[in-house]
Order: sequence, then C-alpha cells, then structure tokens
Amino acid sequence: MLDVKRMRVLREVAQRGSFSAAADALAYTQSAISQQVAALEREAGTRLVERSARGVHLTDAGQALVQHADAILSRLADAEAELEAIAGLRGGRVRLTTFATAGATIVPQAIARFRERHPGVGLVLEPEEPTDGLRRLRSGEADIALTITASFDDPPEPDFAMTTLLDDPMYVLLPVGHPLARGGRVRLQDLAEDEWLLGATERCPDSRILVRACQHAGFEPRIGFHSDDYLAIQGFVAAGCGVSLIPDLALVAVRDDVVVRSLGARPPVRRILAATMADSWASPAKQAMLEILEEVAGEFAVKRRELALAS
Repeated sequence: MLDVKRMRVLREVAQRGSFSAAADALAYTQSAISQQVAALEREAGTRLVERSARGVHLTDAGQALVQHADAILSRLADAEAELEAIAGLRGGRVRLTTFATAGATIVPQAIARFRERHPGVGLVLEPEEPTDGLRRLRSGEADIALTITASFDDPPEPDFAMTTLLDDPMYVLLPVGHPLARGGRVRLQDLAEDEWLLGATERCPDSRILVRACQHAGFEPRIGFHSDDYLAIQGFVAAGCGVSLIPDLALVAVRDDVVVRSLGARPPVRRILAATMADSWASPAKQAMLEILEEVAGEFAVKRRELALAS
C-alpha cells in the first residue's frame, strides 16, 4: 500500500524540482527525502524520479502518482478541516428523536438554544414514541432518543446510557361536572368507580404508571377508551367518557371544559430520560445537546414547581 506521507514528499519534489529544495520546504534532510522517495518507489514497484545534472524530473509513473496524490491530499485536508470543525462545534450533526409531550415543551427550547450556540452543527429531529426512539438509536439512525420510564421499571438495558432530564408528576384529569372537580387534592381511591382513559398499549410507560397507581390505591381501573394523544384524552374527559392521569408536560395546553387536580405530595411520576448508546462515541455536538437538554429540563421543572406552589 502506498504511504500518503511519502506521496506528499514526492509531490514536493515535483513542485520544487530538487531533493534539496523539497527538504528545505518540509524541514527534512536531503538524505531523508531521498530515502522517502526510494521507499515509495519500492511500494509502487517502479521508478518515479529520474536524476540528472539538471536536477530531477518525474517519470510517467511519477507524474501519474503525483496527480493522484494531489487529489488524495486535497481530500485529506478537507477531512482534517471537517474533523476540526466537528471538534470545535462548527460542523457535524445531531439526530434527535422525541415523543409528543417533550416535543411540545422542552425540546423546542433546547433546539433553539443549541442553534444559537452552535449554528454550524446540523440538527435532525424525528417524532417517535419512546420504544421506537430506542429502536432507531440501536440501529444507528439516531444519536439521542428521548424516552420515558416509570420508577418501578427494571434498570435500562446495558446497551443504553441514560441521562435523567426531569421527573414528570402525574395529575388527575376530570370533566368539569365531576363531583370531585370543585375540590382540592384528589385521592385515587375516590375514583375507583370511574371509567379510565388509558394509553393505546399497556406497554406504554404512562399506561403502566396509571395501572400501577390505581392498584396501589386498592382497585383495578376499568378502562373505557385508549389513546396516546393527550389532547384527544382531554376531549374524551370533557365529554364525560371517563377520567385519566395526565403528566405535567402535557399541561401546557389545557381545555376550559376539563379540570386538573393534584394527587398530593407524592403523585405517580414518570421519568424523562435522554438515551444514547453506551458504547458510542460522545461527539462534542452530542455532548453539547445532552447538556442543553439537561439545562432546559431543569429550568422547566423549576418553573412548574413555582406554578404549583402559587396555585
């Protein structure tokens, strides 16, 4: 295989017209230049340089190799410049997946902040349910996947590295005409006879949290309808089709014909995480996005606590 460094030496000899001039340009000794060219000739299996009293000139093989060397060294220079840009957060890209409620709250702020700080880095955002985001992460189609776990879930698979962004408390969502709508805090056991709205599948973290919370309160919830869309759930609740749990992240837009009630000091909680592959390279851009997601999520949690205390 041809050595790229020796090809650079050959190109310098061709441009300077002598071994001594090439040695001066590259800060080598003339002997070192001669040795590098001789080694390259052995690798190429043919003579590349002819020496004469008037200096040196390239053979046909030498000229052909220098033409390729120009292209190769130019591409290497471009690659080095791009790597420097990526390392300095002036290039590269980050591919992020997010589920709906995070995509409507913390993700827009995080992306705006990332673009402001690192305008040269490309961003790709894909809406995905938590399990689908992890699948894309495992297949190499994403760099960061926002996901959800419940406090009682098993530890994440060792393939994934998880960064905790925030704990997202759940509230009870009631129609305005519900007997408990006018009170303050609600106990889940007081809703044991109501029908409940549940996520589309019981594998959904939010669904598991609802079922586990009701069981902990001493009853098995009667499921009326299934939906993963919290705006649709608000519509079902407003129409009197049942009650539901709703996470804090979904409360940025609340209908006038539903009521949100606290479940007290220790409500059911879902944990919002940013997942990456445990063995993947922590590129500067990916690390910067993780830090900004943590920053924005922390600010969001503080504001929501302040609003809860004020209400």
